[in-house]
Amino acid sequence: MISSLHIRLTAINQHRYFQAFTVAIIIIAALSIGANTFVLPESVSLAIHWLDQFILWFFLFEIVLKFFSYQNKLDFFKSGWNLFDAAIVIGSLIPTAGQGVLIARLLRVFRVLRLVSAVPQLKLLINALFKSIPKMGYIAVLMFIIFYIYAVIGSLVFSDINSVLWGDVSISMLTLFRIATFEDWTDVMYETMEVYSTSWLFYLTFIFLTAFVFLNMMIGVVIETMTAEHALAEQGKEDDVPTAAQNSEPRQILATHQQIEHLQNELSEIKALLQQKNSSS
Repeated sequence: MISSLHIRLTAINQHRYFQAFTVAIIIIAALSIGANTFVLPESVSLAIHWLDQFILWFFLFEIVLKFFSYQNKLDFFKSGWNLFDAAIVIGSLIPTAGQGVLIARLLRVFRVLRLVSAVPQLKLLINALFKSIPKMGYIAVLMFIIFYIYAVIGSLVFSDINSVLWGDVSISMLTLFRIATFEDWTDVMYETMEVYSTSWLFYLTFIFLTAFVFLNMMIGVVIETMTAEHALAEQGKEDDVPTAAQNSEPRQILATHQQIEHLQNELSEIKALLQQKNSSS
């Protein structure tokens, strides 16, 4: 009975129509929170209030359904998404929590990313992106060092020309970020070239390092990680092929009623043929 209920709840929770309905409710919740920022008629505000109550109870139903769909209930708390959803729902049930917790429901929109797991290639991209973040962090530290060195040089040399852009190190770093994104960087360069004709070397070397070298390094890290993820996915497909092993643990195999009935019919036919053969001999 418990196993059958667990299978049914899992099927409901993983059904694509239920997931699509949940995403639609999340979008409606986000729109209702945004609507509360406007001055609305009393009737509309009352309708949004009851709509918010329905959304809240639906979220509570969803989290309870998901909790009981786990055969081992402790596995529910091993997922960060489950803990986040439970915290939002519980916080929304507390009247004194205020609108702050209700606004946090907007974060549930990111649960749409769960649908990425349905597309293997998109799943590879997301996994590669998250796994490449630590390596890109080291590149970002190196970029910060380059930014800092050039900011100090720019502040010492160009502060007399334009204190708004090169007044101190922090402002100089913002100016360098503008140059790295190619936002009217030539105007900044021509302004300093009127005083220092060779200042173009400062800008070209900085752009070469940041926009070409470091950017390509980050792209290379992502491609390398994605290649490794693709290899792991291919290896996982090979591991999914069942092989016979003496020490392998038995797994529960679920069959439909039609499959069982078909097997029973085939066994009956084989039994009849064997009986006919024995009688003829």
